[in-house]
Amino acid sequence: MSRIDESLPFHPVRIAVLTVSDTRTPETDRSGDTLVERLTAAGHVLAARGIVADDRGLIVDRLRKWIADPTVDAILTTGGTGLTGRDVTVEAHRDVYEKEIEAFGTVFTIVSMQKIGTSAVQSRACGGVAGGTYLFALPGSPGACRDAWDEILAFQFDSRHRPCNFVEIMPRLEEHLRRK
Repeated sequence: MSRIDESLPFHPVRIAVLTVSDTRTPETDRSGDTLVERLTAAGHVLAARGIVADDRGLIVDRLRKWIADPTVDAILTTGGTGLTGRDVTVEAHRDVYEKEIEAFGTVFTIVSMQKIGTSAVQSRACGGVAGGTYLFALPGSPGACRDAWDEILAFQFDSRHRPCNFVEIMPRLEEHLRRK
């Protein structure tokens, strides 16, 4: 079972939050607020925050900008993971992934099933890595953002989490670029 080893040091992660929506504003972005509140309460750093429309190209552009930014270790997007015609966040994420973290979607579905039952099948939450940066596409509801953070990401972004975590392998995400 997973646990936090209090004898180890905590290393804050610099996390950017992007809300994908045609209608949300900084004043009405409850899902983005939920993620920011949780990540900062956990001791991490908000590296950047933004809102973009449900447009694949705009999402890809913002993701690539933040992937290239050395002050961003991880990107959490909220919104656009459903099944409607405007839901293109997953496709935008996959446009930039070098590696997909397939198990994230599976674990998120398991967590969601416990909260919302079979409605969990309507989410296409996903995760991946690009340019040494972690990326996670979360649904647009505050509850789903809470579930993803509280049940999965809070542990994986905690350098003290055992048996393993995302933080301890961050220095190795781009080791393939150092090979000759």
